[in-house]
Amino acid sequence: MAWWMWMVLGLALAIAEAQIPTNFFLLAFGVGGLVVGALTGFGLIAAPWLEWLAFSLVSVAALVLFQRTLSRAGGGGPAPAVDDLRRETATVIEDVPANGVGRAELRGTTWSARGVDGAAIARGTRCRVHRIDGLTLWLQPE
Repeated sequence: MAWWMWMVLGLALAIAEAQIPTNFFLLAFGVGGLVVGALTGFGLIAAPWLEWLAFSLVSVAALVLFQRTLSRAGGGGPAPAVDDLRRETATVIEDVPANGVGRAELRGTTWSARGVDGAAIARGTRCRVHRIDGLTLWLQPE
């Protein structure tokens, strides 16, 4: 393929990336087209199979580079637990007897509740969620 065709392909893919954001997927192949166009234009690559091989290798390398850059820019660490209910405030709506199970309300939902260390908790007491075990809240009065 002529060098200018590679350049047109690379520019078309880069423009397509700007119009249809694909997390730099099309841009990586656009970079591959531009690099192969430049190498072909300088006469460094002549065989068509070598052009396609270089296009594939450069595109995949650019794709890996862009994805690593994006993952680092996104923080790279573990995502924060959105639904972590520990340290939330719950209200006891049914007495929790010592070493027994009662009911508590948290975020508009009724849960089974137990007191931390087996402590009894009276109805209406505001408590902190100490831990969650299945569908049971372990509560500690505030």
